Amino acid sequence: MQLFNNIYAKSKMRHGLIYHLYHDYDVYLLLVPGMLLLFIFNYLPIYGLVIAFKNFNIFDGVMGSPWVGFKHFTDFINNYYFYRLLRNTVVLGSLSLIWGFWPPIVFALLLNEVKDRRFKKTTQTISYLPAFVSLVVVVAMIFRILAHEGIVNQVIVFLGAERIFFFYDPKYFRTIYVASSIWQGMGMSSILYLAALSGIDTQLYEASYIDGANRFQRVIHITIPGILPIITILFILNTSSIINVGFEKVFLLYNPTIYETADVISTYIYRRGIAGGRFSSTAAIGLFNSVVSFVILLASNMIARRFSDYSLW
Repeated sequence: MQLFNNIYAKSKMRHGLIYHLYHDYDVYLLLVPGMLLLFIFNYLPIYGLVIAFKNFNIFDGVMGSPWVGFKHFTDFINNYYFYRLLRNTVVLGSLSLIWGFWPPIVFALLLNEVKDRRFKKTTQTISYLPAFVSLVVVVAMIFRILAHEGIVNQVIVFLGAERIFFFYDPKYFRTIYVASSIWQGMGMSSILYLAALSGIDTQLYEASYIDGANRFQRVIHITIPGILPIITILFILNTSSIINVGFEKVFLLYNPTIYETADVISTYIYRRGIAGGRFSSTAAIGLFNSVVSFVILLASNMIARRFSDYSLW
């Protein structure tokens, strides 16, 4: 007890962790459920990554399965479909980043210039709606709109051209995927930029107005620099999606006839792991995907820190 009192006394002098735990224990107790969920669902499953280095057998278990080292990694790299999967994943992720990153910024800037509050709120609400629609419903809408008898093909026929089989021609998949992603996520993504815009000092706008700056000059010299930190941070975070393209939407949209441009690493993991039962192989592919995403995140953060004043760390 005396030892604890001595530690507490020293901690109190330095306002250390023990001091805060003792005085604010009720606040820290609120963290326990969240910390447990984070540990159980995010950190505990990391133990299962060991099967990427083993020839996992469900009857032998994780520890009883034979060790094979980097065999599954080399098999994936030497796989006939490796370059197609990597190309499709990088191209689809890059297009999503290039074409999908700036529309929310432009949308937020435009909304920020609107003076009619009712029109502004109505536009914001409408832009948020696609994010609350189930992805399955979104894909069903895409199928109906671009179907052989859909409204798009009816317009094409009306203009005198031939109907297009959008879902059976590989060259249309990337456009469909990226365009629908922009429509679905632009409204929700703009919330962060609108929040950042609300934090810009209004006195800067008043001073620029007195100095004779027009609206465009105020956007260029005040508004954009004011939200540049959040733009940089979100861009760094989004760079990891270049190699980590989501599974659900691709899986719902693609079919074997367009694997040439639509098949990505995540869908290949599903077919090989869940459908094919090759758990060790797909664990290795997933680990490879995560490591590459982490390296890209580190590289983008390093570049941002070198060429600007903003970065994640």
